[in-house]
Amino acid sequence: MKRILIDTNAYAAFKRTDPHALQVFRTVEYIGINIVVLGELLGGFKGGSKEAKNKKELEQFLDSPRVYIIQMDEETAEFYAKIYWDLKKKGKPIPSNDIWLAASSMRHGLSLFTYDEHFNGIGGLILFNEG
Repeated sequence: MKRILIDTNAYAAFKRTDPHALQVFRTVEYIGINIVVLGELLGGFKGGSKEAKNKKELEQFLDSPRVYIIQMDEETAEFYAKIYWDLKKKGKPIPSNDIWLAASSMRHGLSLFTYDEHFNGIGGLILFNEG
């Protein structure tokens, strides 16, 4: 079973009807969305001219039986700490929200679907690159 956790940019590509993103979203059985990504999306909608429309479309997406909101817990925080320290030692920091996303992906055994290349530097993280 193909199980992914989506980055904010993957959801945005899906909403733009990007062919690659549409193919991925069509073929996976489980789509996780981290609470941090949900916050980024809602924050991006705030004050925009299409805020209500974007929120409604997101709510419809979240209502899909294949979509699950992924919460964070103490084990996720342990993954965060390891990733943060490893990146710091390498001198390759990334945004803290992206560390949380990687930690959630690893904690729940999900492949991360993202268009950001800086995730390649995280040891043990499985990136979804099919489609």
